[in-house]
Amino acid sequence: MSLSPTELDAVLAQVDAALPQALDRLFALIRIPSVSTDRAYAADCRRAAEWLAQDLANIGFDASVRDTTGHPMVVGHARKGEGANILFYGHYDVQPVDPLALWETDPFEPVMKPLANGDTAIVARGASDDKGQMMTFVEACRAFKVVTGGLPVGISILFEGEEEAGSPSLAPFMEEAADELKSDVVFVCDTDMWDRETPAITTMLRGLVSQEIEITCADRDLHSGMFGNAARNALQVLGDVVASLRRPDGSVAVDGFYEGVTELSDEVRALWQRLPFDEQAFLSDVGLSIPAGEEGRSILEQVWARPSCEINGMMGGYTGEGFKTVIPAKASAKISFRLVAGQDPEKIRDAFRAHVLARVPADCSVTFKTYGLAPAITMPLDSEFLRATSGALTAEWGRETALAGTGGSIPIVGAFKEKLGADTLLVGFARFDNRVHSPNEKYDLSSFRHGIRSWIRILAALST
Repeated sequence: MSLSPTELDAVLAQVDAALPQALDRLFALIRIPSVSTDRAYAADCRRAAEWLAQDLANIGFDASVRDTTGHPMVVGHARKGEGANILFYGHYDVQPVDPLALWETDPFEPVMKPLANGDTAIVARGASDDKGQMMTFVEACRAFKVVTGGLPVGISILFEGEEEAGSPSLAPFMEEAADELKSDVVFVCDTDMWDRETPAITTMLRGLVSQEIEITCADRDLHSGMFGNAARNALQVLGDVVASLRRPDGSVAVDGFYEGVTELSDEVRALWQRLPFDEQAFLSDVGLSIPAGEEGRSILEQVWARPSCEINGMMGGYTGEGFKTVIPAKASAKISFRLVAGQDPEKIRDAFRAHVLARVPADCSVTFKTYGLAPAITMPLDSEFLRATSGALTAEWGRETALAGTGGSIPIVGAFKEKLGADTLLVGFARFDNRVHSPNEKYDLSSFRHGIRSWIRILAALST
């Protein structure tokens, strides 16, 4: 159904009138300690799933709890025979609260805390990641139902309970439920705004290849006085391999690494140049001042649109207190590659392994372990869903919506594309200071209120 301006205003007014009740529901969900990584909370994870299924049913969704090999999924449908059909994804599980001593209040008892900027923070585990975020969408649906008796577009909802544990059950579940989850577009509300007042849509996600290598030289650690110079040092071999991964200009030196990588379009480059971004502050905030990536590229380009290679950890030899003069027999490293559109994760993995093998001496050996392979995702800028969502966010926040990339990787987005054939729009209302995964996690009341109102405008825009 298409909404008139008067009807839209009425739905928005309903949000403000019913905000206390919406907070009560959010607090009830937060009080369920749905920590997915700890088996002791398995019953609480199921309780959170059942709470959500019932809440969706209360506003007219055909909702149910679906068992998996791990924590259950929640699926809800309010389909329409014509017009757009969307899928909304969120997760009800939360991170552990440790270290508990650093929390100022009970992590699972929400507290409203006044902020110096005049806003109010909802302080609790899961307030931002992801219970507060996903409930903005549920409350938007509720406001539509109260005012108009229906929803403006067809909606399916998928809430999972293992996102914080790596989503082991999600891909198999999506394989089984692909037909019923088919939608025109997927929305994920688990990201940040550009700044406190500027909404953002994440349109680019880098992919990921994560590898661990272990190099073995001698059959045991050796005395450096007796074997120094004559015997291979596994740490030295590893150091040489790691040092060979980048060229002096900052580019990655693996053969074929840039195959398929394209330059930014003029349109995207112009969009990014308009974003309020301070390159100097970006580095100075972490105690640095000199960009370390490919020469001649902006920081946003380096972290959003260029592939990278990073050494995440190196181990070997004696690392205890004092000194031990050994030549280590084994040394290992964890290395990750962030990929951009056009790169094949399997080809990058194979090229990296070939690069390493070519540099390991013949009397030494190397083993490899893969932790993750995920492709990069790019949302077309001419998407009708992107245009409608961007306009709706701008109308609510009074600021031009930032079309942003992210240097991180969200494998679920690739799964939506692969299993459901749908593009994903990442629209979130968190602030960078929300302390997600840390003690005293918070979600600003303005984020919650404007988030609900934003989804109302988005759903209305998609109905026209």
